[in-house]
Amino acid sequence: SFTDAFAVRVFPGNPYNQRIRVEVHVYDQDFQPVAARITPSAFLLAGQATRPVLVVVPFDGANERKVRICTESIPFPSEQTQIRAQICGKFFGHRRF
Repeated sequence: SFTDAFAVRVFPGNPYNQRIRVEVHVYDQDFQPVAARITPSAFLLAGQATRPVLVVVPFDGANERKVRICTESIPFPSEQTQIRAQICGKFFGHRRF
């Protein structure tokens, strides 16, 4: 990237037949939250569907940044099963001058 941030487009998917609520979060290598811009950060996802999400991560003055972008399925309050699933991918941004 030639700017103070780098962008990643991820595609969360729903492998189930019923809709799920999804949230996208960004963490550093120690799973501490990162102040990234996520669009959209929370949404409903239909069964067997995917949706693009744009994540913009600041370098915070560093030349490189390693982050984990995680998709989390949030159970509906009325569901019997209250399992919160999390799937993360590792991403590496490198700043060029």
